[in-house]
Amino acid sequence: MAGELWVGILVGIIGGMLGLIMNHFLPMFLKLGDNVPKGSFGWPILGETLGFLKPHPSNTIGAFLQDHCSRYGNVFKSHLFFSPTVVSCDQELNYFILQNEGKLFQCSYPKPIHGILGNASMLVAVGDTHKRLRNVAISLVSITKSKPEFLNDIERIAVQILNSWKDKQQVMFCEEARKFSFNVILKQVLGLTSEEPETGKILEDFLAFMRGLVSIPLYIPGTPYARAVQARSRISSRVKAIIEERRSRNGRRCGVRNDFLEILLSVDTLSEDEKVSFVLDSLLGGYETTSLLMAMVVHLLGQSPTASEQLKLEHEQIRSSKERDEFLNWEDYKKMGFTQNVISEALRYGNIVKFVHRKALKDVKFRDHLIPSGWKVLPVFTAVHLDSSVHANALQFHPWRWEAQDQTCKKFTPFGGGSRCCPGSELAKIEIAFFLHHLLQNFRWTAEDVDQPMAYPYVEFGKGLLINLDRCSI
Repeated sequence: MAGELWVGILVGIIGGMLGLIMNHFLPMFLKLGDNVPKGSFGWPILGETLGFLKPHPSNTIGAFLQDHCSRYGNVFKSHLFFSPTVVSCDQELNYFILQNEGKLFQCSYPKPIHGILGNASMLVAVGDTHKRLRNVAISLVSITKSKPEFLNDIERIAVQILNSWKDKQQVMFCEEARKFSFNVILKQVLGLTSEEPETGKILEDFLAFMRGLVSIPLYIPGTPYARAVQARSRISSRVKAIIEERRSRNGRRCGVRNDFLEILLSVDTLSEDEKVSFVLDSLLGGYETTSLLMAMVVHLLGQSPTASEQLKLEHEQIRSSKERDEFLNWEDYKKMGFTQNVISEALRYGNIVKFVHRKALKDVKFRDHLIPSGWKVLPVFTAVHLDSSVHANALQFHPWRWEAQDQTCKKFTPFGGGSRCCPGSELAKIEIAFFLHHLLQNFRWTAEDVDQPMAYPYVEFGKGLLINLDRCSI
């Protein structure tokens, strides 16, 4: 019996290796025509993946893209993540790909991501399933974003975080930003506060879940990937228990909470597993991206005293029209014009999201290029955001550019585009704007060391963005 098991494992490994080898070499021998973009497939199996993933400053496109674009043009072929791939650094092609989601192209993340996120996740779902989940997300955001309860929660948590700094001369800002964004999203989605015992358990599992997303996909006990899959299972069980407890309380008419989960319970178009996955997607989207964008804004403002001063004046003007401890509201948020410019410029210049994964559903012709059916497509947003022919002085942090430039145009896609544009982007901006409102009026800051945000391809500050604090006199 044991012998048969090992034979089965060996056959599976050999079959998998042969499949990868065929996947690499077969496109070389097929007659695809002269219109397939020029490029190189690199090493067998690995292709050019290691070069593509080589770390580089997030405000550059990196040596790999620089080299390939200079040799082959802004659209080229490669072999990445075990698949023949067309890489696009072209503004028009990127926009074309995003606008033809579900028609000519389809979201196609590597299979290990599916193993961690689950097939009911909106991030990997396609077709009608994705449309149904996205419609729920858009509805939730629309209902929530201007509600006083939501806005007040954000402000309370921001003030709580900043009050914890009053006796500190330094803080590791990335850690503080993650603490803020996690507390906000947990309160927003599940109605939990940082003081509740369940919060610590969910955070511990969630961090294991996050580490697994960027790990080697080996399901062997003890590996980050295996821990992530197990952590997701535990989080799912906890969320299901919270759902059952909430239903029981609502049945007893013990009061209704103002959070995503309360609204989700009334949505009949989602299955139980989809509701659990929706909660996980919300935690993921509201945690990492928001906290990283906060860190990017603080990092860039620290290097631009002029922008920091103008931003401070904007928030002082808003505060001067309110009572001392009066909460901010939706009308206040809409007055934060320069704040929006700063956030948009941090997204463009810092490039929180570098690219997305798509797959061609059929042979696609665009200009002189042919994208063969079944090939992966990587529209690279960074290349457009840092292209001086698209954005004047693209390699400079200059928030004032957005005073005369449309922040929803096709040459600016920090949250993706088309039917897969991030539905929670507005919530992230609100959180950051409210945090900045109190940060700017209470502290000045400088970075301890130059901590350059690096793309791995995900972006992070290697040293955690240590900042020196100087409390403002009131």
